[in-house]
Amino acid sequence: MTYLRAVIPALAGALLLTALLWWAGASTAAVRLPGGADTLGAGTAAELERWLAPWAYDPPDFLRPGSQTPGDTAYKVGGSRYLALHATALQIRFCAVFALFLPGALLLLRRLPPTHGRTPATLLALWGWGTVAGTLAVGVSAPWLIASGGRGSYRFLPQLAAVLASGRQVLVVAALVAAAVTVLVARVAAKGAGIPPRTPVPAGPARRAATVGTAAVALSLLVLSYDGIAAAIQSAPSPGGFLDEPGDLLRQWLLLGGWTAPVAGPLGEWVLYRAVDVLVLVLVWWALRLLPGLLTRVTVPAMAAGAVSATVLALLAGQSLRGALDGAGQGPGPLSALGNLGHGVPAALTWGVVAGIAATVTLGTARRKERGTS
Repeated sequence: MTYLRAVIPALAGALLLTALLWWAGASTAAVRLPGGADTLGAGTAAELERWLAPWAYDPPDFLRPGSQTPGDTAYKVGGSRYLALHATALQIRFCAVFALFLPGALLLLRRLPPTHGRTPATLLALWGWGTVAGTLAVGVSAPWLIASGGRGSYRFLPQLAAVLASGRQVLVVAALVAAAVTVLVARVAAKGAGIPPRTPVPAGPARRAATVGTAAVALSLLVLSYDGIAAAIQSAPSPGGFLDEPGDLLRQWLLLGGWTAPVAGPLGEWVLYRAVDVLVLVLVWWALRLLPGLLTRVTVPAMAAGAVSATVLALLAGQSLRGALDGAGQGPGPLSALGNLGHGVPAALTWGVVAGIAATVTLGTARRKERGTS
């Protein structure tokens, strides 16, 4: 698919993803109504409001006019300026969602068009990329949102890590809907374009490339996320000043796995949790094994984008299973089992890019060796 044909579905998907997130944020006021709590239940309504709040234009209670927050004299002096900062943060957030989803969707539609058996792969790739784009948009707008709280210079990096982890559950659902619509529009746009080529990839080099790429993901999932190593990363000292407390932010950007594990439970429970980690790696390996053969041309950007999407989706699958293991409905509401959904997307972006580059280099090296021996 040419870029000219891909631009219309990519624009449609970017606009829809932005609109869905805006609509989700606008729905926060409806959840806060007494009738919403009565219909959904107090626990479910509170959980849903927490998920929607990062996309809502409505400011938090302490920024509202007439709020009486003890000790926050800065709000009483310049409350309108803090409200303006909050509105600016949300404007940047929604613009960033559109601006970040569009180029990734263009690249994926160009190299992975939804025709001739590629439609499921394209849908999954766009779903993963939409989740990444929304997470990055939250990070881009985070400085303005932190500054609107009146304490932008206090523990900035831990605040940035906390903001970066917000709004992910709604984003996962919105990204899936946007990806589906993008694929439908792309299939219409691809009519009459001819059969896109496939890259011939021998099985041996493809398996080696997938193994090398998966090893990069395993470094985060099985090594860096181990409790002792993760604790050392989070408590790592720094030279001081602006980077005085980087641990929380490092955890967001480096660790795919969870901090807590059933260390005191029965052996069977520990095996189930480790089986989830193995499943994540198996899904990543399987996706990296198939990806070169699905692309119209194997390039570093296309492999990196595909590997990022594969890592994100494998992570979501593992988190869904882990939520089921933890037991649905045992928290404040039925949504509590999905509370961890979308955690670790920044780390999936980091290690997915590394995995894609490593797989591409390995594949290219194997091909050159085969040509040299032939």
